[in-house]
Amino acid sequence: MRNVKKSIILALLISLTSAFANAKYHIYRGEARAIEVSKNTVVLSSIEVSKTELLHIKAPIKGLDHYLHDIGMRESSNRYHIKNKWGYLGKYQFGRRTLDQLGFKRVSNERFLRSPRIQEQAMLTLLKHNRHVLRRTIKKYDNTFVGGILVTESGILAGAHLAGPRAVKRFLRGGKDKRDGLGTPVSSYIKKFSGYNLQTLN
Repeated sequence: MRNVKKSIILALLISLTSAFANAKYHIYRGEARAIEVSKNTVVLSSIEVSKTELLHIKAPIKGLDHYLHDIGMRESSNRYHIKNKWGYLGKYQFGRRTLDQLGFKRVSNERFLRSPRIQEQAMLTLLKHNRHVLRRTIKKYDNTFVGGILVTESGILAGAHLAGPRAVKRFLRGGKDKRDGLGTPVSSYIKKFSGYNLQTLN
């Protein structure tokens, strides 16, 4: 009943603030507040908002370009030429086996490291592949909370990039949190890269 009341109050807040040209609202420590910006603005007192409700009124979501930049920064500080001691390559730290499976068998490691274009193509190919493999998982878990983590499509695909689709499924279904060679858990990628808009990934 309490959640229903919150939803009604939230709907009232949004409708009232949209009715006044100078009225705005924002999120502050889990609350939705109307801000007085002129003498004619209606001031509404703060109300508590659930995590689910926050999903619909938070700041604008970053898109695919930001997503690729942020994953590249986490993997390699966006360095295309880098090869780590385990043999992982480039901006997104691809393994040779993954590249071969994605159709890049004829691209040598040296050529791959010299070509930002090929690396970006490989990353987009991987994201589309994992999106297809995990389509049912994405449909089931998108915009839900698992273990206190907000799960979204972008987080699921990031987790799959780190440890593979199976590792993502195991975490979401049973909490088994696989780690990569550096000890990074799949849950950390699901959390860190949650909330990006990947609609332009076609």
